[in-house]
Amino acid sequence: MPSQALASDADVQTAWRLLDYVAVDYAGAVSGGRVSNEAEYAEMVEFAGQVETRLESLPEKSGKADLLRRTGALRAAITAKAAPNEVATQARALASALLVAYPVPLAPTAPPDLARGAALYAQNCATCHGTTGDGHGPGSVGLDPRPIAFSDKARADQRSLFGLYQVITQGLDGTAMASFESLSDQDRWALAFYVGGFAYPSSEIRRGERVWRDDASPGQRYPNMAAFVGATPAALAGDIGAQRAEAVTAYLRHHPEAVATREGGSLALTRERLKASLDAYAAGNRKAAADLALSAYLDGFEPVEPVLAARDPALMARIEQAMGALRAAIGRGRPLAEVEAANQELASLFGDAEARLAPESASSVSSFLGAFGVLLREGLEALLIVVAMIAFLRKTERTEVLGFVHRGWVAALAAGVATWFVATYFIGISGASRELTEGFGSLFAAVILVTVGIWMHGKSNAEAWQRYIREKMTHALSKRSGWFLFLLAFVVVYREVFETILFYAALWAQGNGLAMLGGAAAAAALLAVLAWIMLRYSTRLPITQFFSWSAILIAILAVVLAGKGIAGLQEAGILGVVPLSGIPRIQMLGLFPTTETVVAQLVAMAILVAGFWLNRKGAGRET
Repeated sequence: MPSQALASDADVQTAWRLLDYVAVDYAGAVSGGRVSNEAEYAEMVEFAGQVETRLESLPEKSGKADLLRRTGALRAAITAKAAPNEVATQARALASALLVAYPVPLAPTAPPDLARGAALYAQNCATCHGTTGDGHGPGSVGLDPRPIAFSDKARADQRSLFGLYQVITQGLDGTAMASFESLSDQDRWALAFYVGGFAYPSSEIRRGERVWRDDASPGQRYPNMAAFVGATPAALAGDIGAQRAEAVTAYLRHHPEAVATREGGSLALTRERLKASLDAYAAGNRKAAADLALSAYLDGFEPVEPVLAARDPALMARIEQAMGALRAAIGRGRPLAEVEAANQELASLFGDAEARLAPESASSVSSFLGAFGVLLREGLEALLIVVAMIAFLRKTERTEVLGFVHRGWVAALAAGVATWFVATYFIGISGASRELTEGFGSLFAAVILVTVGIWMHGKSNAEAWQRYIREKMTHALSKRSGWFLFLLAFVVVYREVFETILFYAALWAQGNGLAMLGGAAAAAALLAVLAWIMLRYSTRLPITQFFSWSAILIAILAVVLAGKGIAGLQEAGILGVVPLSGIPRIQMLGLFPTTETVVAQLVAMAILVAGFWLNRKGAGRET
């Protein structure tokens, strides 16, 4: 329930902030297995206890028990005065797991205004923290503990921008640091970015820009704004070295727009376009509102969809459905309150998505399963059609055109590799281009399969089959029909290859390349086994039964592709969206809860049923 999620946000955020504080400050309390600062150590014990209390109060979820187990282990480590590195590792792992289990908004909706942050700092913070962030402002005299020195690089390396934002928002118990929750969300983020840049000199910005532009590693760790504000510079240093990490951090903390404009950080663009869409609708400009909502999906969400689909397909489906509902509300001119509610629901879902897209969610297991599932799902459709074509040609002893089928699917694989190369090194494939390719490709294949399905059903009785044998095509006609088979094999395989390539390119950018390749290899091996079983079994079927079963299989695939084709054109903005309540979303069956996709599938089924009925009627007259 949304209300339950909102009710727990404060507890989740506070627990996260406490864990971040423990990860950074425990080193100042314990050294060499002994307490070096009694007050600081007592605070660490208290904070660990508060984390446990807040986690116990959270709504029940499947991951809650594991979070409480980790909390107990963290408390035990602190009690045993474990090494600072061990406690910091446990605290950060627990904080990451907490946000995965209980996602809360992690990032600003737009790049923060650092000029605004500087003004807010001078007005509210410089008195205690100093104009240069050294913690020696005139108001710091007599304060215990003393204000944090933002210019202390060793400390700054261990603190994320999200941690700073949380302290600014909620204050810090037991210190003079008050809550600034009265400031707007964007102002608090602007302040967090501004103070987060004190420890990273402006002299490093130019070098950091070059590293960010030329080296893929920082972009892989920071694919979006949520990942950037949630990570520490120390974590980046572990990937690319301390000096390069310092330069990149200096650049990005002074130029946060660089993260937002990178493809992986496109959810910030999505939020921006959604807000602009709502503003346009409120002003009475429905066309601009519709165009901006469509851009929010195609230019914002679409680039990160492959990664999200691999990690959390249910969440991806909810976002797509909610986006369709928003566009439908705008298109039908619904009241502003209804459009605004749809907009807010999407904002909440994007917060969940940002948590799932964060680097800590990119485990080797998720990469393996994502690569395995994508190839198996996309490859199975193409495999069924190609195997049916090969089996048909063998059954009818038309092996002279078998080469056209093989050349068709091999050419599709080669075209897929070329697509990846061009899209990676020369142009970018836009969301609209992707959806149009999938949509028109699916519809073309659906039309062909409807025709083939009806034809094969007509040959499922013995007399019709014998007549077909007597009227067998000539060699010249066989060559012409061979090119048709080549085109069909190419279209159905390329459509799936195109989709798989986009998924794999996104997964590869997240790291764990060996795990991804392992998942792809496992799926390819399973598909090969399935192909061998289907071809071997098809040779044992009587010819009429083979035609009957093949006709049914092809008919089902035609209905599936009809739904997917219309859905692709809807997502590209070519067709409108009229939601249907009570209809589940089952992407594997091409079933989507919209009037247009359901009508397309019903039309395909009606044509197939009529064709099958006419076949039976014709066969009855001939007997």
